Amino acid sequence: MGTHALERREESPVRIGAAAGRHLRWLVGGFVFAFLVPFVLADLLELPRDLYYALYIGGVAVFFGVWVRTTGQSLAVMIRRRWVLALVLGLAIAGLLTLVVLRTEDATLELIGALLWRGVAYGLADGLLLSAFPILAVFAMFAGTKLREQTVGTLAVGLAALVASLAMTAVYHVGYSDFRSGKLRKPVAGDVVWSVPTLVTLNPIGAPIAHAGLHMSAVLHSYETDTFLPPHE
Repeated sequence: MGTHALERREESPVRIGAAAGRHLRWLVGGFVFAFLVPFVLADLLELPRDLYYALYIGGVAVFFGVWVRTTGQSLAVMIRRRWVLALVLGLAIAGLLTLVVLRTEDATLELIGALLWRGVAYGLADGLLLSAFPILAVFAMFAGTKLREQTVGTLAVGLAALVASLAMTAVYHVGYSDFRSGKLRKPVAGDVVWSVPTLVTLNPIGAPIAHAGLHMSAVLHSYETDTFLPPHE
């Protein structure tokens, strides 16, 4: 029995390392996916905006679902984790981002009916890919390590997760031709805000809710915005 316990202790670092490697490969794959989707579908093929959204939303759902399944994550456990705090923070950040939109763009009166599609659906997909996925993947990479057992170590992992989210946001927006400019600073800066709910709670629902609030307010306040709802004409 003692021998088996020793073998389990000896194999544990190997298993942890293998799991971290899988999450790292998925994270790198996420960067590739985040760039290629807008670059190919919006920039090269110039698909109609709503058709592009349909393909993007479906792709994000499949990508995140396969990551959860193949890496042994429990979506139910993740969603239950600090869900009240995640919901409160998500809604609070959504309200804050609404104010940002209202102060940034001039209002128009066009096609408010796009609220659920361009606002909610597209916003949730963006928040899931750009924030929730990279943050959860980085924390999963370090799950079970001594680093997570220390407060300083957990903060360091959190900082790495935020950097990964910022990088994912930058890579994704560079896929759009009009964001290959100084405009890139806006979504990258915004990512620091809308990532907070998931970063604090490690619940995947927080950042998508916050991001959906940004998109919904952009649809309602400035339907043809050239800042918040890419791809732009």
